Amino acid sequence: MLSVLKKGLLISFEGPEGSGKSTHIARLAETLRAAGVPIQLTREPGGSPLGVAFRRILLEQGDGLTPLSELFLYEADRAQHVQDVIKPALAAGKVVLCDRFTDSTLAYQGWGRGLNRRAIQTLNAIASQNILPDLTILLDVPVERGLKLAHASKKGHDRLERAGSAFHHRVRAGFLALARSQPKRFRVIAQQEKIEATQQKISDVVNTFLKKRKQVA
Repeated sequence: MLSVLKKGLLISFEGPEGSGKSTHIARLAETLRAAGVPIQLTREPGGSPLGVAFRRILLEQGDGLTPLSELFLYEADRAQHVQDVIKPALAAGKVVLCDRFTDSTLAYQGWGRGLNRRAIQTLNAIASQNILPDLTILLDVPVERGLKLAHASKKGHDRLERAGSAFHHRVRAGFLALARSQPKRFRVIAQQEKIEATQQKISDVVNTFLKKRKQVA
């Protein structure tokens, strides 16, 4: 792994429920840190101190939220997150590894909830200050398998996991549609039977990307 960063990069991890994003992004962070790459590991929702409260509402307490209220809470979380965490980290020359970003809002609130996707794109651009990921890793998993894995890893389902199979099929279709529409940014990695096999694919993609971009030397 190359190790001297020239300027910041944003790498986002996306995927349906149970795709293993949190596990794999943490493992990648360990690998990059061991190689001397400066890392900022973060997530949405909940990547800023204020965002922790947003995350609690969105995933645990918000059963009465309308789809539009849900959307605005995600965008408020993002606006604070970008200003407090992502922009400073990029300015400091770090590789920012973000567990979910703007594509999740399009997939979940656009495809999943059926809200206007163009409006979501506009709100995403405002909240993110037009920051887009340099690379997006989409970890793909069939819906039924993903929900089963997600439930097994927690004490119970969070609010989004309880939205039903049809909702999650729409979300997965949204992610795959986004990946097809932006092949230069997205890398789709199917979940493998063994965690190590999936992680190897992720490491190969990220290492190749960093070398091509010449962000490190």
